[in-house]
Amino acid sequence: MYLLDTNVISELRTDKPQADARVLAWAASVPLAAQYTSVLTWLEIDIGILRLQRRDAAQAQALRAWLDGVRALFAERSLPVDDAVVQRCAPLHVPDPAPPHDALIAATALRHGLTLVTRNVRDFAHMGVALFNPWEFVGQD
Repeated sequence: MYLLDTNVISELRTDKPQADARVLAWAASVPLAAQYTSVLTWLEIDIGILRLQRRDAAQAQALRAWLDGVRALFAERSLPVDDAVVQRCAPLHVPDPAPPHDALIAATALRHGLTLVTRNVRDFAHMGVALFNPWEFVGQD
């Protein structure tokens, strides 16, 4: 079972012509029911859309429509930040502070026993979470 980081969700946009074939192949090889995401992914994408809206309203509107669809697709597999996640997160900041969103996403994966799927494996390597980079997918993971 997998927790998809924001960069993976973004790469899977169906209207993205330059999407990496390895990421698409990995996602197609894993049952959708085994793919989860964090509410923090929605936050990060929402922030990006709101920033884009200020300079390209049409593109922001297209991304909003895409986000609404993908949120619906993940409705039952979008994991919250609850007290158990927060308790797993706090130790990830010691001895060195971690970026808050990254630590909460890693803590979500740890709490639920999921492998974190991300391009940014170095950002999470010190957090003790199982990691997989789909940009390096070559068949069976």
